[in-house]
Amino acid sequence: MRLLVILILVIFIAAGVVLGALNADLVGYDLAFAQVQLPKGAALLGALVVGWLLGGLTAWLGVSSGQRRLRRRQQRADKKAPAKP
Repeated sequence: MRLLVILILVIFIAAGVVLGALNADLVGYDLAFAQVQLPKGAALLGALVVGWLLGGLTAWLGVSSGQRRLRRRQQRADKKAPAKP
């Protein structure tokens, strides 16, 4: 399993290097508070990483809030249940 993860990681790193090399032109971005010039490959990889992190955060928050809600329901049900003799 660990070998598979390392292999996938190496493939993505190689793809990132190739993507950066093929898209070396600078592109200007106006962010309203700053102007930035980045290579196209770096901007694309940055957007990919930000999207991946935001998607992971959204999924984690959705699962954790659902688990929290389920735990509260279970605690309420335990309080309402009659005590066993």
